[in-house]
Amino acid sequence: MPSNPKQTASRIATRSSPKEADAAGPEIAGSGHGNSTPPRRRLRSDQSQVTESPMSTPMKRKSPRLCINSSPNSPNICQQGGVKEHSDKIIKLSRSPAKMLLYSSGPKQQWNPRDPQHMGAVKKAMHVSIIPHSIVCREAEQQRVFEFCKGCVQQGKSGSLYLSGCPGTGKSLSVEKVKHDLLEWAQDAGFQAPDVLSVECTSLATTSEIFRKILGKFQMKGKANDVTSPLQHLQKMYTQKQPPTTADGKMMLVIADELDYLITKDRAVLHDLFMLTALPFSRCILIGIANAIDLVDRFLPRLQSLNCKPLVITFPAYSKDQILEILQERLNGLPFVVFQREALELCARRIAAASGDMRKALDICRSAIDLVEAEVNETAGDMNISLIDSENPRVEETATVRIHHMALALSRAFRSPTVDIIQSLPQHQQITLCSVLKLVRGRKKDTNIGELYKSYVEVCKELRIPGVGNLEFSSVCEALNDQGVLKLGQSRNSNLRKITPKVEEADITFALQGICIFRNCLQQL
Repeated sequence: MPSNPKQTASRIATRSSPKEADAAGPEIAGSGHGNSTPPRRRLRSDQSQVTESPMSTPMKRKSPRLCINSSPNSPNICQQGGVKEHSDKIIKLSRSPAKMLLYSSGPKQQWNPRDPQHMGAVKKAMHVSIIPHSIVCREAEQQRVFEFCKGCVQQGKSGSLYLSGCPGTGKSLSVEKVKHDLLEWAQDAGFQAPDVLSVECTSLATTSEIFRKILGKFQMKGKANDVTSPLQHLQKMYTQKQPPTTADGKMMLVIADELDYLITKDRAVLHDLFMLTALPFSRCILIGIANAIDLVDRFLPRLQSLNCKPLVITFPAYSKDQILEILQERLNGLPFVVFQREALELCARRIAAASGDMRKALDICRSAIDLVEAEVNETAGDMNISLIDSENPRVEETATVRIHHMALALSRAFRSPTVDIIQSLPQHQQITLCSVLKLVRGRKKDTNIGELYKSYVEVCKELRIPGVGNLEFSSVCEALNDQGVLKLGQSRNSNLRKITPKVEEADITFALQGICIFRNCLQQL
């Protein structure tokens, strides 16, 4: 039987090598119609030998990182697209800048409170006097102050600015940042940098000494005499036109912190200081800082009539989110984790609700760090070890400022002096206060010695402590009266003497809760 040339070609293509089959495949497939055998299944290793036509399906694109780290059997797309020549750039772009910073910093190590270097770094980062690398949450106020000073330098004219706000809201810190930015800008922009004088008004011997400090900045001490005061020299200098190239004609930035210390009975010093910026040829930029919001309106009403009222910028109290952000900004530079986030949130929430004072928040965080340090040292003493190993699970649990450490630091910072007095009282006086609390809570606010003694005996039985007699109990009440904790009335019958608590119930409860023997008793009230 004669062989079919089409079938013969198919069998030849099946027995041939993959290269020959790939080369002959298009011709045989094109010549066959319905009687040709199905094409041989291609192997994965054959893909690298295939030369695709322009109309074929494009190969799936792989990312540069996968392309570089691809296996030897996978197709190298980098070689096809010419990306291999720029492999160094691809490696740099394989991660975003934020991720590169994260990976470069590496995981943070365990904080060891017994390491002097660790403790020194933590306490330095949380100290009030340390200026952080970036001052956050005050960008808007800093920009306003900077633009004001920048405009004065550009136009060569004087001006006055008053910054007000509650303590610990970043006023002085923001001015320091603006001062450095202004000097850098003047140097880059080609302007003559102004002289800077920072004055802490609380350190002045007299209020008028600030004028002598300003005059000394101009190096005019030799020109002054006993007849002419420093203020008169400044007034004379600012009423005469001076060339900008001379020392007298150079711009000066005066920063007066705690400005309210310059308030005198006649308010003359404060008024004359701001009037220096209103003189015809004055080149003084004055920035006053104080806590009082209405200082200008109360003490300097004449400045508005003279059209030289300073621009007022108010710094609001920090919110909870802002306090938390500032604390985290200070802690980000440390190579170890010190605080639980919940502990920082508790501190930020409590400070924001009380005053918004950032300095208070930093002090409380330092107190919480001291508590952890004392706790770790006590644990090390109990375990009779000289060095704490970071792999010890018990030590790892305490080597972080947790929420109970922060709660204790907050309670110590915000409690009233009454709490300290109650906690330092003798035991039977504390039991007497617990008895008073049991009687007056939810009822009348006063009682007498007879009723109080009955309650006292019941509390002693609950605490399993022997009580004192009736006569000695009267002496205990008189001692509490002398301490200012109770008010003891007068009566012929000692048992009928009226007793009224002079401290808040919350202070008594808070003070006695810190003493173990009273916890169960207070929970039953």
